[in-house]
Amino acid sequence: MAKWGEGDPRWIVEQRADATNVNNWHWTERDASNWSTEKLKGLFLAVRVENEEGVCEVTEVSKLDGEASINNRKGKLIFFYEWNIKLSWTGTSKSGVKFKGHVEIPNLSDENDVDEVEISISLAKDEPDTNLMVLMKQEGMKKIRNAMSTYISTLKTEFTQGMILPTVNGEQTEPVTQLATKAEDHKTTASTVTAAPESKPIGVKIPTCKISLKDIFLTSPEELYRVFTTQELVQAFTHAPAIIEADKGGKFHLLDGSVSGKFIDLVPEKQMVMKWRFKSWPSGHFATVTLNFTDKGGETEVRLEGKDIPSSEEERTKQGWQRYYFEGIKQTFGYGARLF
Repeated sequence: MAKWGEGDPRWIVEQRADATNVNNWHWTERDASNWSTEKLKGLFLAVRVENEEGVCEVTEVSKLDGEASINNRKGKLIFFYEWNIKLSWTGTSKSGVKFKGHVEIPNLSDENDVDEVEISISLAKDEPDTNLMVLMKQEGMKKIRNAMSTYISTLKTEFTQGMILPTVNGEQTEPVTQLATKAEDHKTTASTVTAAPESKPIGVKIPTCKISLKDIFLTSPEELYRVFTTQELVQAFTHAPAIIEADKGGKFHLLDGSVSGKFIDLVPEKQMVMKWRFKSWPSGHFATVTLNFTDKGGETEVRLEGKDIPSSEEERTKQGWQRYYFEGIKQTFGYGARLF
């Protein structure tokens, strides 16, 4: 028998004069409704499919009624979610004719497997028949189902961080910090990445360096380019307000202003060139960042080349791009793992 105070801390019920719920031993609940609303919107608005007939894409989340929560009882997490969803989609034929339609998901809930969730896809009233309906019902439905699967998996991983915190010698261990799941939480996380000495005045010459990164995303160059240049989708993967003017010379502000710059050149599906900076860099100093998108047949290779990066910021800049851009996109839209 273990001595008093020894043993697995998850199994120790501690008496506290301040009535603190140590280790969440008693029933606790975390509301995930607001987080789920933003996550689902971002995932559904990224749905886009294309074939020889044309293009179909989800253009609006017109209804998102429901709730989600996570309950913790004696170290066991219990997930509850129930959503009634309506989406609007637009199809554009190769000849440029547009068609509008609707998607209804009456019961996305924890009681059903994703493959069992009912998805109804239809054309809007008075719209003529089109072969784009076949594209939307086949490939579009797969993308919508994948979006739901990604939501459920991130709900059970990303949002649950810190819900089970065992104690050691009476002191609570700190949760591992990861990409924030709410815009309001992101201010704390972003501050970790952007912490640096105060900005140096204009005119101070600083040593600079170059960086290179490469990553693979399980989506098409067209879809990935759209994620980088659509304001709503950028807000979805950064979990923070953003301003994106996706035109040559257009400006952008991300992560509550921690990152800013302007687009120098944009070649859809191929390349993005931008002047880019952290807020904490010397005033007026911008790096030049180029993203090249290469179609790898069902996958997209992204190569990042950055120059004029302050030498003292080399690792921080590489980690910021990898974590807040690349990993953020994969986690939000499911582009990092195959879903079967």
